[in-house]
Amino acid sequence: MSSVYEFDPITGNIPATKVEITVSCRNLLDKDTFSKSDPLCVLYTQGVETKQWREFGRTEVIDNTLNPDFVRKYILDYFFEEKQNLRFDLYDVDSKSPDLSKHDFLGQAFCTLGEIVGSPASRLEKSLGGIPGKKCGTIILSAEELSNCRDSATMQFCANKLDKKDFFGKSDPFMVFYRSNEDGTFTICHKTEVVKNTLNPVWQSFTIPVRALCNGDYDRTIKVEVYDWDRDGSHDFIGEFTTSYRELARGQSQFNVYEVINSKKKMKKKKYVNSGTVTLLSFSVESESTFLDYIKGGTQINFTVAIDFTASNGNPSQSTSLHYMNPYQLNAYAMALKAVGEIIQDYDSDKMFPALGFGAKLPPDGRVSHEFPLNGNIENPYCSGIEGILEAYHQSLKTVQLYGPTNFAPVVNHVARYAAAVQDGSQYFVLLIITDGVISDMAQTKEAIVNGAKLPMSIIIVGVGQAEFDAMVELDGDDIRVSSRGKLAERDIVQFVPFRDYMDRTGNHVLSMARLAKDVLAEIPDQFISYMKSRGIKPNPAPPPYTGPGNTHHHTQI
Repeated sequence: MSSVYEFDPITGNIPATKVEITVSCRNLLDKDTFSKSDPLCVLYTQGVETKQWREFGRTEVIDNTLNPDFVRKYILDYFFEEKQNLRFDLYDVDSKSPDLSKHDFLGQAFCTLGEIVGSPASRLEKSLGGIPGKKCGTIILSAEELSNCRDSATMQFCANKLDKKDFFGKSDPFMVFYRSNEDGTFTICHKTEVVKNTLNPVWQSFTIPVRALCNGDYDRTIKVEVYDWDRDGSHDFIGEFTTSYRELARGQSQFNVYEVINSKKKMKKKKYVNSGTVTLLSFSVESESTFLDYIKGGTQINFTVAIDFTASNGNPSQSTSLHYMNPYQLNAYAMALKAVGEIIQDYDSDKMFPALGFGAKLPPDGRVSHEFPLNGNIENPYCSGIEGILEAYHQSLKTVQLYGPTNFAPVVNHVARYAAAVQDGSQYFVLLIITDGVISDMAQTKEAIVNGAKLPMSIIIVGVGQAEFDAMVELDGDDIRVSSRGKLAERDIVQFVPFRDYMDRTGNHVLSMARLAKDVLAEIPDQFISYMKSRGIKPNPAPPPYTGPGNTHHHTQI
């Protein structure tokens, strides 16, 4: 049998996180002559491909108020790695007609789901617009993650007087756990380690998601088989027993001592009692924190970008160059930067991003630098928003001279210095390196990555152009964890993708960028959680919802 670590019981497919959006408004326009407006909110979502707005759902109508707190919620699938555009339209409902054009428009607001989730306490307040020359009031959007049974159970077992299966020594027992499915079949969900040469093993404690154990149904059968391990893989069956999550959750007690039964033996032997017993030694359960719990608790994501200014990119004034400034269209560097940056910026409260370049000769003296600020300001390399980075990038192309070599370690260490200064879970750093490929300081970069793996940081590398990217694939720890001087990185923090794989054949750059962002950002929440877990950092409780002055009277009509 293969080792237990090769298989993951739940990633069959983990459903997207579901987020519940609650809508309130304040100071809506009054359209009714004799009473106040009767507001309704309509949510539209936007397709990535077509950019068409589709109606997602409507709240109830609340009669006679300009400060509605809608009860009906919107439940949306949340994907960190996608830009999920939302539009909220408000109407004053005057009749029973479902046709919105028959009702008075009260204003609208646009935002992304990331903006709501990334706001303090996941609560976003925006001004309503859409009616020229009128103040339409404000909309308040709150996001709440719906729990998809995030509990994990930790338990430990021992066994007594198991059947001896080996001719010479004692048995080498291990256990296999299965959850039952609706259709009566069983799915393996955990295997213990093998304890050598004993009939009274004590297995190590293990932790398993409750979803994997019983799919949230506490009374569902859990089957456990006990085997004697054999080197040739023909493990001998000792016996089995069944339990349920509800039984296990009672903890150590007389109820959690199980007889291990081998039905073949039982049929043959009149005097058969059992093939030993298994006892639950301890049981505890705790809820796993998710990426959103941390964001809600105020963790900020700091985004830094580093751009490759080596000569292999080609002269920026020529159209064949990867840095070519086409007045009509973003080059690959700008596209990659915008795609990733536009999503991450929703999680950074001040929207100020350090932007660095590497591999160029700088004015006035022509010294080569591998971590220069794109805006030319060593003291303050921060640019305002993604537009600010793009502007600084364009400016620096005019002032620096493309050169070499292609060294990554300096920018990785640059971000690591900042990450090392805040290891309390309040901040997490994402470095985006955009490069045309062949890396010159592989050993130093690996060393920098191994050190960075201990810090709250992740690295995204986007390869642009047609070069061979073998070295980059090596830095991406998906298949083989990066190591330096015999030290393995303690977690995988690098995600590499070649931009050319995402270019839409039809030349639809919006689509190329959405696909790119989706792939490179998909691993960030897991990398983020792996850091927080390894340091035992729990999310802060979210601050209480803000009610603000004078918002006490509107809770009467629900």
